[in-house]
Amino acid sequence: MDQPEKIAGGYHSAAGPVFSRRGYLLFSDMPSNRILQWERGEVTVFRENSHGARACTFDHQGRLLTCETGRVTRTEKDGKITVLAGGVKEPADLVYAIDGSIYFSDPPAGIVYQITRQGGLRPASRECEQPFGVALAPNQQRLFVTDRARHEIRVYDVAGDGSQSAGKIFAACEDQPGGLKTDEGGGVWVACAAGIRHFDPTGKQLETIALSEPASNCNWGEGFQDLYITAETSVYHARVSVKGTRTY
Repeated sequence: MDQPEKIAGGYHSAAGPVFSRRGYLLFSDMPSNRILQWERGEVTVFRENSHGARACTFDHQGRLLTCETGRVTRTEKDGKITVLAGGVKEPADLVYAIDGSIYFSDPPAGIVYQITRQGGLRPASRECEQPFGVALAPNQQRLFVTDRARHEIRVYDVAGDGSQSAGKIFAACEDQPGGLKTDEGGGVWVACAAGIRHFDPTGKQLETIALSEPASNCNWGEGFQDLYITAETSVYHARVSVKGTRTY
């Protein structure tokens, strides 16, 4: 594995990277209240007044899904913002499921929510003290959640209707975990103060992609290969030997 390459910097709190099928990376810079776009080394503003945007992903139609202050939104193809879930506190991370539902974390509330494919909002789990990162396993039958307060990753079985049974500890983290992603082989990649920690499907830590600043989140790049990592002030690109789980 090569040393991570810094591709952009000078931010105050970069978060929520997601790579579009159209060939560009989006990420949020929370204090500036913007979503930024990186493409071939150039950074431009994708959206001003982002309503405190943090994490981003796409749905199967390529529409942007975003965790914002007090809500989760979808950016329609004409640019209109649709609120999918309102009245929540501070959504931190989200993942799109193959059945059309969305899972997102709300750390201050201690809840992982599901937005059902019919558009309803329901708590999926209240087990974590401070849930943050959420990611689905390759077969979509398990959901991984980081608990920042307890320094652990929990895993839940997902039923056919998207509901979850009681979870269990997948792995303990040496430092406070943030966002996470899974790969096609069932591995888990977790952002933390040291960089990105890589766990195998059993929860054993294999390696750490070290950074000089704490990582906030990560996501797969073009073709769900390689990792893009957001940290406190910068965005990094890391070459890895596995392919990521496709969720959009």
